[in-house]
Amino acid sequence: MAGTARYEELVRQFSAFGVIKREMNRIMPAGCPGGSASVLTLLGRHGPMRMSRLAELLSVDMSVTSRHVAHLAERGWIERSPDPADKRSRILRLTPAGRTQLDELFRRTTRLLAERLDDWSDEEVGRLTQLMARLRDSFGECRTVPRPVPPAPEQTTRTPAST
Repeated sequence: MAGTARYEELVRQFSAFGVIKREMNRIMPAGCPGGSASVLTLLGRHGPMRMSRLAELLSVDMSVTSRHVAHLAERGWIERSPDPADKRSRILRLTPAGRTQLDELFRRTTRLLAERLDDWSDEEVGRLTQLMARLRDSFGECRTVPRPVPPAPEQTTRTPAST
């Protein structure tokens, strides 16, 4: 296991990713903020699903998920249809327009990464991709049941022995 200092540096690097996420959000098409892009991406990756599953994958409250879904449905990018197994539930799926929007999101983000990582070798990009996939796998697909965080090791101080 790596020392605490290595994890502290990793935390600092994660904090710096905010800059990258903000730049990626700036290149999104009009009407498609980051939350909407996340929903489109998940539906593209996993296929049709219930809203409860989407909320679980997003790791957000159902009310937040409902707002994202309503936003996307208004634009015609997703459709909500009755779940044959439970008529009270809805199944969410991409529409052809949603698939087109998702393809545009991937084109834009791919172009941005290609520009920013232009001076990286193919091996470096490949290694980063492998490590990010491994990191994501370490956390699982969603955070419904977080693992307990172990306490930091206790610091012991020595006191001189009494004579």
